[in-house]
This record gives sequence, structure tokens and C-alpha cells, in this order.
Amino acid sequence: MDRRTVYRRFASREDLLAAIYEARLTAIEHAIEDARLREAPVTVALHRYVENIIAVNRTWPVDLTCMLADASVHARRDASIREVDMFLRHATDEGLLRPGLPEGWASALLPQLMHLVSREMPHLSHGQAADVVVDTLLRGLGTP
Repeated sequence: MDRRTVYRRFASREDLLAAIYEARLTAIEHAIEDARLREAPVTVALHRYVENIIAVNRTWPVDLTCMLADASVHARRDASIREVDMFLRHATDEGLLRPGLPEGWASALLPQLMHLVSREMPHLSHGQAADVVVDTLLRGLGTP
């Protein structure tokens, strides 16, 4: 896209970045909603969530950290994190995830796995990438 096209639509670089961050946040919220974390069977919801977020990561490969100073962005991000954390606690209660791990370990590990597969395995479809992430999360790297 030509720079003139960008500046006809956005008054500044900051406005462009704000629009990108807004689009990424909205995509994350839709990914969580589409995964039906509260309604679907836990394994189905987990795979769908991971697949959706991998698609978001590949479509909007930007980090929201720069925008976290904005209170509304921070609140939206925190709401999404709380929703996923609640789902992961439910997955532990249902026996899908092993109990007794350090508090927040699954919540910290899952996004890292999704970012890693998004960057390092672009040849995999979103579904195949989600298979790798979910398998790694549920089984770990060691042998049973």
C-alpha cells in the first residue's frame, strides 16, 4: 500500500497503529466468543480457541504492549485474559489439564505456544498448528 493511501485514511502514524490495535483486539474478542469457552465441551473449545488465536496472530502480527497505556485497551485485554484463565481453570477441574501446576502456568504457557507456532510454522494450516499446540499443552514434550 502506498504511503499516500495510508495518510488519506489516517491523520497520523499513531491513528494507523490505533486502528490496527483496535482490529486485533476485536479479532481476539471474536475468537474467544467463537470458541464458546463456557458452552462447548472443553476439548472442543480449547482447540477452537487455539485455532482462532493462531489465525489472529497470523493476520494481525502486532504486539499490544505499546497500547496498554490506554485504559480502554488495557481493560479489554484484561477481560479477554480473565475469560481464558477461567476456561483453563475449568479445564483443570474437568481433568483435561493436570492439577498441582504452579498458579498461572497454563495461562502463561498457552499464549507462548500459540505465538511460537504462528511464527515458526507458517506452512501449517491454522487447524494443523492448533493440533500441535493443543497436543504440546496436553501431553508435554516428555513421554508418558
